[in-house]
Amino acid sequence: MNHLRATVKLLRGVLHIFKGLWIIRWRFPAWSEAQRHAMVETWAQRLLVLWGVTLVVRGTPPAGGPVLLVANHISWLDIVVMHAARHCRFVSKADVKHWPVIGTLATASGTVFIERESRRDAMRVVHHMADALRQGEVLAVFPEGTTSDGIHLLPFHANLMQAPISADAPAQPVALQFIDQASGQRSLAPCYIGDDTLIGSIWRTLTTPGIVAVVSYGEPQQPLGRDRRTWAHDLQAQVEQLRQP
Repeated sequence: MNHLRATVKLLRGVLHIFKGLWIIRWRFPAWSEAQRHAMVETWAQRLLVLWGVTLVVRGTPPAGGPVLLVANHISWLDIVVMHAARHCRFVSKADVKHWPVIGTLATASGTVFIERESRRDAMRVVHHMADALRQGEVLAVFPEGTTSDGIHLLPFHANLMQAPISADAPAQPVALQFIDQASGQRSLAPCYIGDDTLIGSIWRTLTTPGIVAVVSYGEPQQPLGRDRRTWAHDLQAQVEQLRQP
């Protein structure tokens, strides 16, 4: 019965994804940026409902930019969860742009793509991010650089923190957690690490009832003369603190 429910949720989610692709193809060109952002947020909220994930938002999401959201990274589901809590433009590895379906959705939501192996491209993205922040946008990064199990944080890489320093813009720590509703303990179901496949992680999420996605926003902070490494370290400490009960 659990697998049957999961199959129904999967099919509903797939239909919702294709509805999103239709909207991108036929509606987005005529819409303003604000309308597109609002639709991405609504679309993400609906996908969580269809897939049985409850969203809980703690703290205060940014009302507007400029601000760089700095979050820990656990799962493919993180992006949906953060969009559902508050639309933002993510910085992501470039190969995501070429993934079937996901690449189209990511591009339409305003993702900034980066070639992680290229130092020159990283600098291009930092300049692009700084310009976007100067224009008042809400950006988001996962400075761990990869997903973790959600139990322990990986070290925060500092390179992209140069963007808010150059733009003199604030950064806001964001802690992501997945909680089992029944036990109140961390749920590993949505994890996407090691040998996990995307399909396997999605199926595990759909077959696990009572997953709660908790997004905790800390207070925005200015660079205040800190270099990027010091600031990245301080933000990691803030994210760790936000993850505490």
